[in-house]
Amino acid sequence: MPGSDAPFGLIMTTSADTGSDTATMAAPIEKRPLERYVEPAKPSLVGLSRSVLAEALGGIGVPDRQRRMRVQQIWHWLYVRGVQDFDAMTTLSKELRADLDRHFTLARPEIVAEQVSVDGTRKWLLRLPGETADRPHDVECVYIPETDRGTLCISSQVGCTLNCSFCHTGTQRLVRNLTPGEIVGQVVLARDRLSDWQRAAELLPPLEGEGRTAEGDSGRGHRTPTRTASASDLPLAGGGERRRLVSNVVMMGMGEPLYNFEAVRDALAVIADGDGLSLSKRRITLSTSGVVPNIVRAGTEIGSMLAISLHAVTDELRNKLVPLNRKYPLRELLEACRNYPGLSNARRITFEYVMLKGVNDSLADARALVRLIKGIPAKINLIPFNPWPGTTYECSDWEQIEKFSEIVFDAGYASPVRTPRGRDILAACGQLKSATEKLSARERLALRAMAMTD
Repeated sequence: MPGSDAPFGLIMTTSADTGSDTATMAAPIEKRPLERYVEPAKPSLVGLSRSVLAEALGGIGVPDRQRRMRVQQIWHWLYVRGVQDFDAMTTLSKELRADLDRHFTLARPEIVAEQVSVDGTRKWLLRLPGETADRPHDVECVYIPETDRGTLCISSQVGCTLNCSFCHTGTQRLVRNLTPGEIVGQVVLARDRLSDWQRAAELLPPLEGEGRTAEGDSGRGHRTPTRTASASDLPLAGGGERRRLVSNVVMMGMGEPLYNFEAVRDALAVIADGDGLSLSKRRITLSTSGVVPNIVRAGTEIGSMLAISLHAVTDELRNKLVPLNRKYPLRELLEACRNYPGLSNARRITFEYVMLKGVNDSLADARALVRLIKGIPAKINLIPFNPWPGTTYECSDWEQIEKFSEIVFDAGYASPVRTPRGRDILAACGQLKSATEKLSARERLALRAMAMTD
């Protein structure tokens, strides 16, 4: 917990470690949210769990005996058809649609800007409500298309709790946690922008009542189909033009997901629901810098794939790169990984390792990495460092990255080198930063020069 004399916005976590790097040790490990979420007068139904959605319907007078059916109908319209207006929910009566419209919305996060990289990567700057109307917040969401999949990188916080020294997002303040609706809203919005709903609709059968006006609100004449068509009816990969464009989701955007545990858990449950967005938990990856108490809990309550932002093989170096290590050192982190529920060769942990020239990229580091994760079903994702204006780090030489990768691979671990994506729009891993944190003119010139070099 923050100390009583901590500056506003910082959690001054103490550490028993007394290393020689005084400046690093004096830096706070975590930041405290500056604001809280204030629900609007007409909240959006996007992202509500089935139970919360049922409660919301009860609050506007939907009888208890009808709620389960109504939830299923609304769920289908939200997450299979992707409608943005209650009037489009033609299996509901006009009266119920009008009631829903009076009390709720189907709003997604507002798009402030959209950038498209030369490699096809898309970045959306999204605006969310602030604690006061005159201070909205911005987060970022990135879509990365590949030949066999389409990965959506989504955010869990406005800013980030942590202060990883190589990460661009870590340089900004933590404003607040996102709600489940704001997390799910990023997936829904991406499917809007990519016309993914329309691709799915071409393969789905019409619903009973679709295309005609539903009558009454007694529930008679509105039987839910025995099998509700879902997004899972559209291929996730392959299939050419018929495949879904958003086939994978990674919690690797702005923020530390395990410091917003409940919201992330509830949002990913909606994303994985088989009657809606229907993404398999094996296609959802949660990345953490090592919030040890919540790692095993995530395996039990979320059940997604797990990625660990490792980046160093000694506590001394990781304390500098990932200051959270001073609170949860490598020994505790790796023990939590070994105890991750469901861990197997089929559900391996991904260890992310950013390649920093002269910092963590020696061949001795590669051999130490292999020893460190021994016995853990894993793969190592080597990430070429993406420079950002103001950083003191450099990317390892490509020849060094290949030698590092070869040592890891020869030890029996898959060690793919992540292809840098979206560098020209600051969308690459570690580069997400809200537009509320403006770049100086000099930084913009530096960024432009880097993009031209790439």
